[in-house]
Amino acid sequence: MVIGTLTVTIQVPDSESLKDKRQVVRSLTTKLRNTFNVAVAEVADQDLWQSAVIGVACVSSDSRHADEMCQKVLRFVDDHGEALVLGSHFELIHV
Repeated sequence: MVIGTLTVTIQVPDSESLKDKRQVVRSLTTKLRNTFNVAVAEVADQDLWQSAVIGVACVSSDSRHADEMCQKVLRFVDDHGEALVLGSHFELIHV
């Protein structure tokens, strides 16, 4: 079993409140869950207006598949119009 983990730091430049940011983050996490069937959550910077850290995990029997899924998720987040990717960290865990 292989677990692919991805942490993405995003900026929401148009956000003027926590409510604005959470709306964007909620929309993005829902789209990721529905499109890629991965586990997604906001894992840090919950109290900052224009910054968020999104954690993504996928489980697979093949490390190549887990890597491809996480890369597709990262591209999807990067293409999302309301958020800018500031950084990311990817890791494969072999169990």
